[in-house]
Amino acid sequence: MRADIGIIGGSGLYTMPGFEAHQEARIETPWGEPSDAYIAGTLAGKRVAFLARHGRGHRISPSELNFRANIYGFKKLGVRQIISLSAVGSLKEEHKPLEFVLPDQFFDRTRGRVSTFFGEGAVAHISFADPICERLSKIVFEACRQAGVTAKRGGTYLCMEGPAFSTKAESSVYRSWGMDVIGMTNLQEAKLAREAEICYVTVAMVTDYDCWRPGHDAVTVNDIIANLTKNAENAAKVVGGAVSRLDDDATCKCHSALSHAIITDRKAIPEATRKKLELLIGKYLA
Repeated sequence: MRADIGIIGGSGLYTMPGFEAHQEARIETPWGEPSDAYIAGTLAGKRVAFLARHGRGHRISPSELNFRANIYGFKKLGVRQIISLSAVGSLKEEHKPLEFVLPDQFFDRTRGRVSTFFGEGAVAHISFADPICERLSKIVFEACRQAGVTAKRGGTYLCMEGPAFSTKAESSVYRSWGMDVIGMTNLQEAKLAREAEICYVTVAMVTDYDCWRPGHDAVTVNDIIANLTKNAENAAKVVGGAVSRLDDDATCKCHSALSHAIITDRKAIPEATRKKLELLIGKYLA
């Protein structure tokens, strides 16, 4: 089973209009099991693989996600471009619920999450100044415009640990820092996608104003689910439109992110680590 484009999303995304699913695949990885089976099929004539980030039925908490397995699974399928959809809270009045934001920066407020494939005798330092693929972001933004979905390109996604939502004090501090949206998942995905040399973009779907806004200080799961449901139709339109615009053979600097990142002497990398990372760094070990 092969795919060129990966989609990360919540439950139900694999049934979006126009997606013809052909098979499910359980992928084995050196880092354990991904969140769920990858659902492969075609969308807009392209080979696509979908993964429910939290598992179908939303069974996995943000802090429990096996980010390495999820991204490695896409790499193993041959994916070169990932569109990741994520529910977020807004930290600015201008980002309204039911609108989309395509952030170009991240700020890490998680605690000790593993966000690299490297270690165990192999060290690499990727460039992460610009964590989102600009080419892919432009394509998704155009798809939003064509679908009639209000979207803003640029801004910072603050990645918090969760699973509890912010306190008012935290929310106020994040706003004072100039953060745009807040979520619990996408930073680790972006780092690992870069290490895997896969283009990556986050589509942040605003569900609420966090708790900073007067009269909006009691965000509930029911409120968020209601807006998630409303966002689902727009998400399907945007993903379908973006996929139709993607070039399977597109070349991008994301696809050579490790070319100058591996600092360890190749001869010093332990054999077990070389084998574990073969899919990711094999071309640089020849």
